[in-house]
Amino acid sequence: MIEYWHNPRCSKSRAGLALLREHSIEPTVRLYLKDAPNAAQITAVWRALGNPPVIDMMRAGETLFKELGLSGGDSETTLIAAMAAHPVLIERPIAISGARAVIGRPTEAILGLL
Repeated sequence: MIEYWHNPRCSKSRAGLALLREHSIEPTVRLYLKDAPNAAQITAVWRALGNPPVIDMMRAGETLFKELGLSGGDSETTLIAAMAAHPVLIERPIAISGARAVIGRPTEAILGLL
């Protein structure tokens, strides 16, 4: 089973969902902007991604990122807390399958979970 953190307003997120469905996979869709993950859930996904720099799972170009005074040099705890408080900062889409996860950028990265 794949859980898919989705923002329907994002073309990459829509493309990733379509790609899964093209492969006959109907994921559990989490509209993460409405059903925001907490810090523990974000940490679990970060680990499933293979513990990349936390900044890699953030939308650092968002105005809010700058308004909050965040940077790639901030601690993992600070960045994860920011994503939990402001889910718009989470890079999208994220597909999670068991202990593995991928960020769907490029969209084809999602195929790594199949």
